[in-house]
Amino acid sequence: MRGMIAPAVTALLVATLAACGGGGGPATSQGTAKTKLVVATFGEFGYQSLYQEYEKLHPDVDIVERVTAAEDHHRRIATNLATGKGAADIEAIEEGWIGQFKAQPDRFANLLDLGADKLKSRWPDWKWQTSLSKDGKQIGLGTDVGGMAMCYRTDLFKQAGLPTDRDEVSALWPTWDGYIETGKKFAAAKLPKTAFFDGPVVMYRSILGQADVGLYDNNDTVVVETNPAVRAAYDKTIEAINAGLSAKITAWSANWNAGFQRGSFATIACPSWMMGFIQEQAKNAAGKWDIAKIPGGTGNWGGSFLTMPKQGKNQQKAFELASWLTAPEQQAKVFRNKGNFPSTSALYSDPVITDFKNPFFNNAPVGKIFSESVATMKVQYLGPKAGDINTAINNALGRVEQGKQSPGDAWSQAMVEVKKIL
Repeated sequence: MRGMIAPAVTALLVATLAACGGGGGPATSQGTAKTKLVVATFGEFGYQSLYQEYEKLHPDVDIVERVTAAEDHHRRIATNLATGKGAADIEAIEEGWIGQFKAQPDRFANLLDLGADKLKSRWPDWKWQTSLSKDGKQIGLGTDVGGMAMCYRTDLFKQAGLPTDRDEVSALWPTWDGYIETGKKFAAAKLPKTAFFDGPVVMYRSILGQADVGLYDNNDTVVVETNPAVRAAYDKTIEAINAGLSAKITAWSANWNAGFQRGSFATIACPSWMMGFIQEQAKNAAGKWDIAKIPGGTGNWGGSFLTMPKQGKNQQKAFELASWLTAPEQQAKVFRNKGNFPSTSALYSDPVITDFKNPFFNNAPVGKIFSESVATMKVQYLGPKAGDINTAINNALGRVEQGKQSPGDAWSQAMVEVKKIL
């Protein structure tokens, strides 16, 4: 799941917007009304400069972005679809929620009717299938995928007496056990006001994203209690917490954002889109962050889709914008600028990606690192309530970390909550 906190300036902008998308916008230089297209996203999609570029190419279009915290964003989509009003022209949906919405295909434009069939070759088959409904309707165009790595602070590693070279750091943790052992060495250095990792949510989701099967099997059956990989991800995260390695910071909170600035944690599991958060929140630490391999070497967490609710009044123009935003050229620009790794297959061997090094991350070869991760990742099937189920487990981890429950009791409560979700 891409992050949940929208920039404050965007929040101010949101307050000025009408509740629904579409409609007339400002006039063009010729005096005709522009078509206003509202794009609703969450986290950091990196589209601001692309909107300006598109508006120059299409002077009859006025784009307004509405950014909301991820869980609030997806709840609002569900409400707008149920009431038949209020949806944006383009709604971004994260992979954890796409199953929920593709089960309601009649509430979205079937993009195959608008020309998406001609674009299918852009994406690997698994990405295309992820947003395809069971009755064969395509509700979304893929934006990014969440190839995995591990971001770390070289200055804090040096102070703790650990290697700083990314290859040497990668060698420290071929497994999550190695990661925890490295964390214990870091903790033994007793650096003031810093911990080894941020908190449980990111670690848990990263471990789970490496499993063949996650919360659902391919038949839409929830397997949380019967799939040992889910409990293993939970237990390994608990082990790291009990070792005293966590900064006890809730992911995507204000304290989390401040933690990047203050150096409150030395490592964070790093889906490609996480680079955008780090660059935005830790501007004072450019060059101090670097990127190593993730324990286990691969994995996937995240990736989103641009959808068009059927209630939108400008579906063809919305589709043209969405198809342009998800074209290979634009996906490459977003990756080089923000870090969101493309879902366009043709770019995985293109030097524009593979040769790219990010100066913020000590010139780490991020194109090569994430290309290799995506090439070997296992694609999990994501069912309708995956996002809500993960929230229940994340909350359980939080209760353990805060000392409110034992790991067993927190897990049991989470399983009760999961049954209520279903």
